[in-house]
Amino acid sequence: MSGWVKKRFWTDAVVEAAEGGFTVTLDGRSLKTPAKAPLLVPTRAFANLIADEWRAQGDVINPETMPATRAANAAIDKVRGQKTEVTAMIADYGDSDLTCYRAQAPQELVAREAQAWDPLLDWAAHRYGIRPATYVGVIHAPQPAALLASMRKDVERLDAFELTAFHDLVSMSGSLIIGLATLDQFAPPQDLWTASRVDEDWQIQQWGSDEDAERLAAGRERAFLDAARFYFALQSA
Repeated sequence: MSGWVKKRFWTDAVVEAAEGGFTVTLDGRSLKTPAKAPLLVPTRAFANLIADEWRAQGDVINPETMPATRAANAAIDKVRGQKTEVTAMIADYGDSDLTCYRAQAPQELVAREAQAWDPLLDWAAHRYGIRPATYVGVIHAPQPAALLASMRKDVERLDAFELTAFHDLVSMSGSLIIGLATLDQFAPPQDLWTASRVDEDWQIQQWGSDEDAERLAAGRERAFLDAARFYFALQSA
């Protein structure tokens, strides 16, 4: 198939080994991406996630319930051909990282930020040999060039599929450090997502929330946790 269809036409989705990786077949017919490339992924574990999404579809297909399939399509059709540009875009988050900009007041928020983010900066200092600089306020200030270069090297090591997942880890959290710490399994993905939400959760506590904001936050959380799940599936056999 060359794109999304509206009606289910298959009985079962099966993972099969193929040259260069694994694919998913629908009643013997191999999946293709929207650009009509073979949907071939590096690990059986990731292919299983895709197959599970197709098996779970009802009579009418809902692409919104198929994040692994969408991620594979993006990696093959988009990221693979623009890896340098995507790498640079993601690495640029390091110079304005969420965890490095702190509130001046109130003291309770200052303490919450420190409790959530200082351990992440300790992790970065241990991994890269340079502690990220912190600043009060939101005006941009530079990070050490050697630190940025080291973090960028970690991003450059990712293949197209890993980079697709990593993009959501960083863009959803607003933090290259949180994204890299997720890959390093510094803490469970749910805890790292919660760390990215310190300021937003504080504002909700003070002023309340609304349905649109809650819906947006829930969608971003799902994307972050899905991305972590996909990345670790790509590390499995």
